[in-house]
Parts: sequence; structure tokens; C-alpha cells
Amino acid sequence: MMNFGNVEFDSFRGAQECDQASAFGGDFDFGPSCFTHYGCPSDMSDRAGRGRGNPTSSRIPRCAQSPRQAPVAHSPRPSCAFRPIFHERTTHEDDQVLTQQLWKLARKSGTMNLSNKALARVPERLYDINEADADSKAVNLEQLTIKEEDAWWNQVPLNNLDLSSNTLTHLSPKIENLQSLTVLTLHDNALVELPPEIGKLEKLMRLNVSHNKLSQLPREIYSLPELRHLNISYNEFNELNPDISDLHMLEFLDGGHNNIQSLPGGIGFLVRLTALLLPYNHIKELPPDLVNMRSLQKIDLMQNDLTCLPEDMGLLRKLECLYLQHNDILELPEFEGNETLSELHASNNFIKTIPKAMCSNLPHLKILDLRDNKITELPDELCLLRNLNRLDVSNNTISVLPVTLSSLAHLISLQVEGNPIKTIRRDILQCGTSRILKTLHERALAKAKEEGGGAEEAFTSAGISVTRLRAGQTEDGDMPGNFPDRYKLRHTRTLAVNLEELTEVPDQVFQIARDEGVHVVDFARNQLSTLPNGLQHMKDLVTELVLSNNVIGYVPQFISQFTRISFLNLSNNLLNDLPTEFGVLNTLRELNIANNRFQFIPNCVYELKGLEILIASENHIKMLNVSGLQSMPRLSTLDLRNNDIETVPPILGNLTNITHLELVGNPFRQPRHQILMKGTDAIMSYLRDRIPT
Repeated sequence: MMNFGNVEFDSFRGAQECDQASAFGGDFDFGPSCFTHYGCPSDMSDRAGRGRGNPTSSRIPRCAQSPRQAPVAHSPRPSCAFRPIFHERTTHEDDQVLTQQLWKLARKSGTMNLSNKALARVPERLYDINEADADSKAVNLEQLTIKEEDAWWNQVPLNNLDLSSNTLTHLSPKIENLQSLTVLTLHDNALVELPPEIGKLEKLMRLNVSHNKLSQLPREIYSLPELRHLNISYNEFNELNPDISDLHMLEFLDGGHNNIQSLPGGIGFLVRLTALLLPYNHIKELPPDLVNMRSLQKIDLMQNDLTCLPEDMGLLRKLECLYLQHNDILELPEFEGNETLSELHASNNFIKTIPKAMCSNLPHLKILDLRDNKITELPDELCLLRNLNRLDVSNNTISVLPVTLSSLAHLISLQVEGNPIKTIRRDILQCGTSRILKTLHERALAKAKEEGGGAEEAFTSAGISVTRLRAGQTEDGDMPGNFPDRYKLRHTRTLAVNLEELTEVPDQVFQIARDEGVHVVDFARNQLSTLPNGLQHMKDLVTELVLSNNVIGYVPQFISQFTRISFLNLSNNLLNDLPTEFGVLNTLRELNIANNRFQFIPNCVYELKGLEILIASENHIKMLNVSGLQSMPRLSTLDLRNNDIETVPPILGNLTNITHLELVGNPFRQPRHQILMKGTDAIMSYLRDRIPT
């Protein structure tokens, strides 16, 4: 019994040693000792083949000692070093990432993409990529004749380097060797500093170091003469270096999600800056010279500690978007001079009133977001925001909605929930924007009748009496002296008459508008069957023409005479074609022909070389003319929702200039709805993958 116990223990220990050897991948050789009592696997398989009925098989009693087995020759096992899944990257591993294939591709294209490679260090060889390698120099003439594109004199210097989404903590000073770099992408790393030698990249135009651990930039960076795009967001900056004002060519600056307390004086010297993004910081006030940045189009200061804005914000005459959410602002300026402002977001502040003058100073405002403030009253002058599309005043203390809101012809979203409104029933408020505006319109008409006027005199638009506009003259046949109000036309540069069921407009109206320098004409939501002939008086002035929500059935040929027009809205009409002369409108940037009766996009549209936005949703378009779209090099937005398109040609995916594509609501089967919901990039990638090769 004692011997039997020893046998069992020894065999278990031998098997355990075998398992350990295989588990660690080592080259351990226990020899035949592992199989002293059970034999080798080959012997076991031999015995397994002998059944009980085999007369030649011999049986060995369990207690008997097994015969000694001859040593089995084992084939050598491959040597596998133990490597944990998570380990520190070695220099050798980082160098192996830069394969010969990537190297050749970069030498041909000038672009090196090493993003998301888990690099801890930049491969040293990369810094010498602009130098001719020994293999390229050593090839003979015959080899060059066969494959001349690999010759060193046909290779492109590296100008675009992407090292994003790695684990880099430092960059080598050898970065100065890459003198031809114009784009350097370093976001999503662990950089704690940048080498001063980066300031020697004199051709650098774009630098992205967002999502790192930087607290400052080397002073040499501020001497880069061509830098236009700088992104330092999601870092640990406490301030902006005053030397940033030396970047005279800078056009884009993103310093959001840091800990910046204030902006340096002299930042106003960045006169070419078009976008200043500083959200999620702790800025308490803006420097006075901010208004000297006359090229600014977008300012994002949300989630800061601002209490006020500069009074002379109107000097920023090109400003289009202003984001001020989640600050401590008490009042808004009048924005005199900010006529191009189209979006004003000032929710979650402490604003109590809306300046009346602000309403007349922002004729092109489309979005006004004032939710979660302390506003108690809405001024009647809100009706002067003729182009307003969205008004959000939810969660304030407003008790009355002015009836003048119903004259806003383009208002499609009115948010008033969270206010103690008592003049309109709750069920009406819950029905949404259309029902609220209808109620306000009915009350305005009733009020006009009570005051002794007719329904037609309930409103005036841009200083024009609607009754007089329809007749075009007074009872004695003379033009009234205040028809239309010249001061308002001159001040707003806008001629807007909406919701008045006009069927025609007298020529005199357009002549007066021309004399006052009006360049925006808006006759939306009327009953016009075509473009008024008087518009020809303004052919050299009009830049924006809005004729949506009418009954226009055709567009006259004189539309081709509008040499400055950049925006044309013909949506919600009865159009099924456009005149061939339409294609000469080279200045047109945005065209809206949605909700008409088009069965195809007119050929003249494809001749608009400068068109950037084409909205043709809600029609009956059946096919896509990709060759026509290819002739529009600037087209970036294409909206074809809710049409009758049956197939989407895969070659549409090659139109890389299109960055926003809408195709939902068409009967085609491919791409599927799930892909459409993922956005433009997913759609274009899907289409490119299906281009026949």
C-alpha cells in the first residue's frame, strides 16, 4: 500500500511539471520521467488500439512494476519568451512600426500616418525621411529605368505627419530635420512639453496638440511665420502667453477645456483670426482689444465666468456665431454693427431683459437661445428679427407672449415651456409652435378690429403699410410720403413683407429700396405667382432673396441679371424647372428649392460653380446625376431627403468635397437606413467600397 501511494504521488507530480512546462512556453525537457508510470503519449495511443478481445495483448497487474520504456526522441520545441499583455514598449518595437511599405508610401505622397500605433517614442528613422537612403542612391541606371518612381529625385518631402492617439510623452529635438512639414498632428498623447526646435519648422501651418498634458508652449512656436491653425484644447494651460499675438497669420485658435483665467493684452493683434474657441475655462472678463479682431466669425466662450461683454461688440462686423452659455452675464449689449450675426446662444445666465435696440440691429439673426435666464418680458420689437428660425426662452419668468411674434414668417421653433404664461391655455402651448403662432395671429387681428382698423392693418413690415403696399397709392392717386419707411430700409438694409397674402408688389417699392441701398429682399409667405418685375431695379444690389411659401410656378429669365446674389430661397412653391439662364449666377452660394415639384435637378444648377449648399428635399427627384454633381467643385452640403430616388450610384462616394449628405426618406434599398443614420462619412465610405474595380 505504501508503494502504491508513492506511485500515485509521483505520477501526479510528473504530470503537473509537464503542464507547467507547456503553460509557460519554456523549452523545458523533463525527459521520460513524466511518463514513468503512464508511458509516453505515443505508447498510450498504441495501447488504445488494442481491444480486450485481442489475444496477443498482455495485461500488467496494477501493483506490478511497469517495464522500463525506451527513451523517446522529442522534436525540439520552439522557444517562446514569456511576454505579458501589458508591458512597456521598447525602442525596437517602436522602430518596427515604421515598415518599409509605410516608408515608401510617405516618400511618394509626402504624408506619414502613424496614428493609433501605441508608440511610446517616435521611430528615430523617421527624422531622416527627407534624406536619400543608401538603397535609393545605389541603384543602377537599368533599375531606375524599370522603376523610376522609386528614384530619390522623384520623391516628395514629408509635409504631413500624424502621430495622434499614441502614448508619446516627449518629442526628439530632431523634429527640426523635418523642415518641409506643413501639418503636424499630435493630439491624444501624453505630451508634457514640446521641444524648442519645433519653432524651426518655418513652413508649419497647422499644429494640433489637443488632449495632452501641456501647461505651456515653447516661446519659439510663437515665431512660426506661417502658422494658421493652432489647437491646444484639453490640456493644462493656466494662461495664454502674450507672445501669441506674434502669430500674425493665425486664423483658428482653440484653447477650450483648460484652466485659463484671462486673455492677454495684445490678443487683438490677431487680426486674421476667424474662430476663437475658449469654452470650459475660467475667464472672467474679455480684454478691450478683443474687438480689434475684425475678421472674427465665431466666438465660443461657453462655460466660463463672464459677467459682461464689451459694449463695442459691434466692431466685430463679420461675427456670425456667438456662444455664451453657462456664464454669469447680467445683460446683453445692443450689438449695433453686428448685422451679420446669425446665431446668439446665451442660455444659463442671469439676463433679465432683451434690449429693444438689439432686435433692430440683428436683421440676419436666425437662432436666439435665451433659455434658463431671468427674463420677465419679451419686447414687441422681437418682430424685427425677420429671419429668426428658432427662439428658445424656456425656463424663464415670462407671463405674456407678444402678438407680434406671429409676424415672424421664418419662425419654425418657439420654445416657451417652463414659463408662467397665463394668457394662452396650456393645451395650446403643448401643441407646439404652429398652434401658438396661429393663436397669436388671431389675437392680433382681433385687436386691430377693436381699435377700428381692418385686418390688413394689423401689422406693418419693415415700415411698409400693407394696405398701401397692395394698392401702391393713396386715395388721391399719389404715393404717400412714408411709403415705405426710408429710415428703416436704410438702417436694416432689408425689405421684408411676410404673411400678407400679396399677389403683386408695385415697382415703386423696389425703386425706393434701391435708393436706400437695400440688399436683402424677403417676401416669404405670400401669394406671389412669380418674381415681381420690380425686382429688376435691384439686380445690382440684392445678395439675399427669399420667396419661400408662395405659389410661384416659374422663374423669369431676368433672374440671371442678379450679379451679386449669394442666397436664394425658393422653397415651398410650385416649381418644376428653372430657366437655362439660371446657370450664370456665379456668385450664388446657397440654393433652396425644397418642397416643390422637381422630378430632376435642372441642368442649369450643375453650372453653378460657386454653389456650396443645395437643398432639394421634399420633391419628386428620381435619380442622381453624379456627373453633374462632379462639375460643382465647391458643393459641400447636398440635401435630397424625401424624394423618389431609387438607386444611389457608388461613384457618388468619390465626391470628397461633399461633407454633409442627406438621403433619408427615399425608396432605394442600398445604403440601408442604419448606414444613413451614421452620417455622411459612413455613407460615402459604404459607396466607395462598392465601386467596381
